Amino acid sequence: MSCLKCLKYTMCVVNFIFFVCGATVFGLGIYLMTSSRFSSLLPTLQAVNIANSLFIIGIIITCVSFLGFLGALKENRCLLISFFILLFLLMLAELAAACLLLLYENQIGAFIEKDLKDGLEKSKDSRNNTIVEDDWDQVQKTLHCCGISNHTEWGPDVPESCKTHNNETVYWQEGCYTKLKNTFEGNLLNTGIGVIVVCVIEVLGMCFSMTLFCHISRSGLGYK
Repeated sequence: MSCLKCLKYTMCVVNFIFFVCGATVFGLGIYLMTSSRFSSLLPTLQAVNIANSLFIIGIIITCVSFLGFLGALKENRCLLISFFILLFLLMLAELAAACLLLLYENQIGAFIEKDLKDGLEKSKDSRNNTIVEDDWDQVQKTLHCCGISNHTEWGPDVPESCKTHNNETVYWQEGCYTKLKNTFEGNLLNTGIGVIVVCVIEVLGMCFSMTLFCHISRSGLGYK
């Protein structure tokens, strides 16, 4: 019984931490939606921009962790099995995405590069000599890059986000797609370890929830 209580409160603490993190990401997504102008980096996926992505990720993390927290705290079988199913589906989706990335790496890379070019052209058209910021500016400021391959893709009107330390003539040398690709390839091992860690956390969450679920069924507490 003491081990089960420890398991129960461990689930509560871990899920509460994830709930706070999810709520923070969710709040950041809402803040970006209300305070900035965004355009999609990938026109084929119009709804996919930084703000929307953070908003959706925040909702998923918050909902799943809330189910786990409340299910463990109240020893509710329905919430625990819902938590188990959602974690299982998330893990399947992550594994499927990883497999597709490995199998169709070249095709996906070519598609993303082409779509980024379309997105950059749309960003150029939407500016119309006015000072606006969109996803491209956020990415370029964060990653210290410019354009897809280099700054020349912006033409004569290179945005301020491409300039190094507010320098009027010097731009970031690397393109954003090139930098992201090189960074990913250079940290492939770390990325793999990160994916494995996430999967291990999800498996542990499923094991903990199922252990509590079985204990509640055996103890005769029944459905709550």
